[in-house]
Amino acid sequence: MEKFVEQTLLYDFYGELLTERQQQVYESVVLEDYSLSEVAEDLGISRQGVHDMIKRCNHTLEEYESRLHLVEKFLCIRKQVQKIKELAVGYNAGEITEISNKILEEL
Repeated sequence: MEKFVEQTLLYDFYGELLTERQQQVYESVVLEDYSLSEVAEDLGISRQGVHDMIKRCNHTLEEYESRLHLVEKFLCIRKQVQKIKELAVGYNAGEITEISNKILEEL
């Protein structure tokens, strides 16, 4: 999986478990693509401090995933529903396709 997509999914599932400060820094650097220098200047910390915090956040998020497997389960369910949708189209099963579309939207 692409690193950015992986980081985004991990943050979507476990980001609320980070401290408010960690969330702020992580969102700025990873999700909003600010430079380490920009974030460091805004927060009054060193560039190295921002880098270390991102590294710790990534480690923490990966640790949560290794214990809870929520992202793994989500991706598996999404893949299975997509397969149901593909099979339903082959059988002209409009209702099944409609339900699978709703599930995929909610995921």
